[in-house]
Amino acid sequence: MNLNDFQWTRTPMDCIVSGESVEITTRPHTDLWQRTYYHFRNDNAPVFQTETDETFFSFQVKTDFTQSAHRFDQCGIVVYLDSENWLKASVEYENGEIQHLGSVVTNHGYSDWATTELDASVKTMWYRLSRRKDDYRIECSQDGQRWQQMRICHLHEGGSRIRFGLYACSPEESSFTAVFSHMALTPCAWQAHDGQQPDEP
Repeated sequence: MNLNDFQWTRTPMDCIVSGESVEITTRPHTDLWQRTYYHFRNDNAPVFQTETDETFFSFQVKTDFTQSAHRFDQCGIVVYLDSENWLKASVEYENGEIQHLGSVVTNHGYSDWATTELDASVKTMWYRLSRRKDDYRIECSQDGQRWQQMRICHLHEGGSRIRFGLYACSPEESSFTAVFSHMALTPCAWQAHDGQQPDEP
């Protein structure tokens, strides 16, 4: 992928962009979340994205969060359209024993959060984002070869030109450096559904 095609929506505390990798150092009190559960809103995490109107593709990246050590530190993939319409997937630090591997989908200003616990010893994770028009699939992998589905979701405003890429943030009083590598844009790895046919309109 040509990282020269990527642009920042909010810049991090520090960053290094090379031909092979991106390093993002987070600012404290940065996050992406909208309203749900406790009505809190935060929309100041840095995102580094490229644009496309291609409706069928997959994007994969390896994340290294070895430095994360404070509650809620996180880094991963993102489709950020605007403050009220986006999705993200990441590993979020919790404590010295567990982390949360999860994803958030935000439609029209309301976020959800789907998670599973992950041992704190895991310090790298691969993600693959696949798009089929306005539907999306997020997968994860610990080796970049064997993929596990995290979720299938819909973005109400995600059917035309979109932006997608990377993000990292530290919602509390902390900062860490996330490293992104092995980025690739490929034909859509999410095959068309071959089971139950759609309902008639």
